[in-house]
Amino acid sequence: MTIGFRVRPVTARVAPAIIERAGKVPAANIGDVMNRLQSLSGTFHSYGGRKRMVGPAFTVKARSGDNLMLHRAVDMANPGDIIVCDGNGDLSVALMGDLMLGHATKRGVAGVVLDGAVRDVASLAKMDLGVWARGHTPAGPWKEGPGEIGTPISCGGQVVMPGDLICCDEDGVVVVPMDEAEAVIAAAEAHQAKEIKAEQDIQAGKWPRDWVLQSLREKGCEGA
Repeated sequence: MTIGFRVRPVTARVAPAIIERAGKVPAANIGDVMNRLQSLSGTFHSYGGRKRMVGPAFTVKARSGDNLMLHRAVDMANPGDIIVCDGNGDLSVALMGDLMLGHATKRGVAGVVLDGAVRDVASLAKMDLGVWARGHTPAGPWKEGPGEIGTPISCGGQVVMPGDLICCDEDGVVVVPMDEAEAVIAAAEAHQAKEIKAEQDIQAGKWPRDWVLQSLREKGCEGA
């Protein structure tokens, strides 16, 4: 039994056509159509030069303070993949820095989502790479293991399966289950169209507001 120290290939990924469509929709719209339950916690911050990225999840589970499995993941991930790592939310030690992430950029990895810390923040901001992490620290990691690659993980309060669609922008990170990605993105596109119409109505001074008082009165709000 090797649970906790094993590598499994990621063989299934969300379709490229869906990834392309998802890249045109804000993460907030994608999250909204999944009843606002598929977003990572708001503690994740953007550190890389790319402020928007979408792609399939390449999952990693790392021991707190140890990045051996992340090194292997960077070598294994396909171009366009997003490495998503359960680092146990530990901010005492950085699991990735500019050398590892520079290598990931060279290999065509789209970016990383790290439930843990990074370092070399100034360098990361100049890289053509998306980096979302819980925080940063100058403290460096160990390289001993154990850990896992290509298995289901927990990241930022969400379950992430290998190949799931990951959508990131300035607002944060959303996870879309691979098997439901096409339907979710279609719904998000329709939701985005409604929001564009609302923005136009706001600028024209025609945004309907009657529903606010109606809702308050239906809920029994005194004085509404």
